[in-house]
Amino acid sequence: MNMSRTRDTRERLVVIGGDAAGMSAASQARRLKGPDALEIVAFERGHFTSYSACGIPYWVGGDVTEPEQLIARTPEEHRARDIDLRMRTEVMEIDVDRQRVRARDLESGADSWTSYDKLVIATGARPIRPDMPGVDAPGVHGVQTLDDGQALIDTLAHARGREAVVVGAGYIGVEMAEALINRGYEVTVVNRGSEPMSTLDPDMGRLVHEAMEGLGVTMVDDAAVTKVLTGEDGRVRAVATENAEYPADVVVLGIGVRPETTLARAAGLPLGRHGGLLTDLAMRVRGHENIWAGGDCVEVLDLVSGQERHIALGTHANKHGQVIGTGVGGGYATFPGVVGTAVSKVCDLEIARTGLREKDARRVGLQFVSVTIESTSRAGYYPGASPMTVKMLAERRTGRLLGVQIVGREGAGKRVDIAAVALTAGMTVEQMTALDLGYAPPFSPVWDPVLVAARKAAAKVRAS
Repeated sequence: MNMSRTRDTRERLVVIGGDAAGMSAASQARRLKGPDALEIVAFERGHFTSYSACGIPYWVGGDVTEPEQLIARTPEEHRARDIDLRMRTEVMEIDVDRQRVRARDLESGADSWTSYDKLVIATGARPIRPDMPGVDAPGVHGVQTLDDGQALIDTLAHARGREAVVVGAGYIGVEMAEALINRGYEVTVVNRGSEPMSTLDPDMGRLVHEAMEGLGVTMVDDAAVTKVLTGEDGRVRAVATENAEYPADVVVLGIGVRPETTLARAAGLPLGRHGGLLTDLAMRVRGHENIWAGGDCVEVLDLVSGQERHIALGTHANKHGQVIGTGVGGGYATFPGVVGTAVSKVCDLEIARTGLREKDARRVGLQFVSVTIESTSRAGYYPGASPMTVKMLAERRTGRLLGVQIVGREGAGKRVDIAAVALTAGMTVEQMTALDLGYAPPFSPVWDPVLVAARKAAAKVRAS
């Protein structure tokens, strides 16, 4: 091992992770400080940088034909901006006391130490792999990186049959189920919960269940996979629950992700109850002036509940990177928190949520009212109007908006942004009823579905 440090007048920024948060931070720092003032070294263990992990299901399903379409900036483009980006190099250790990291070239196996003046940790998240027999067998895939996506596509291309099992029915599970249907597979989704999409309340998740069955997916709810069964060749052949076996030529784990904080934990950096790094508003790791962290490896403040939570989304990661890069570059920026907005789809069914579910509100001790309304995406008489269900939670007595869930067809999902802005602003449902939203028959009924829900919630608050 060698110490790779050429001392000069420049500060050195080391970035661990070459995706959204890490490279956004590096790029922003480079914009604010030229190469004469700041040296930037970035390590990425995979084959790709600055890519859209959210697009992987659409690549697997064939809507996106090439992985390059998901890449915002290549390693060569980063290097052209005077960023020393080292691909296929994994950081194995952070030495906080001596301000250095130990990295391993995954091709040669050689280790080397690199000193830093400032460090950015953007190690992302890892798919949850349950501790069960057979889970590491060939044909079982987690999907988090482009390398994961390529491995899954390779398996699909050479699978013996056309049966697939998706374990879990969260965002990744639901999206991967649709992708596999598009690839011509018979798909079974095994879900531990009572309904898919646990980020929704069960009554709204039921709508997703019905849509998935309509798509041809076999839904198995209230069931936990206990083991993966393999054939004589060692490859997956089925998954088993306590009561049944489901044949599988390929298995996709859609259980969710956890913060990838193995390095941070070993280095003694502060972690929250969800296992993510804890930072201040400027995305500095708490208690460490020269270390920042962002993206899927951190916990963030939920502005509605007031508690820390882990949300793995590229939108947050890019914002974190901008804040970090500004701080590293000598400027000032903060990331105040999130309200938990997310949107997805199953075929033509759009699924959106923001704020708290009923069980979230109960967990933090909030008293609330909830309402559910049925409306349409356009004026009822206008061609193409489709049904939409909106559920809204408001704090009892104060009427403060707490959360919104929307399930419907075209034009439903992005309506959640109205609620996301209202949540961020701390609006009450009464105040929401006066929002001056755009209206024309091709786009909305006279009363937008979100405002219909707000009116009903406001009436229930007044009566409580």
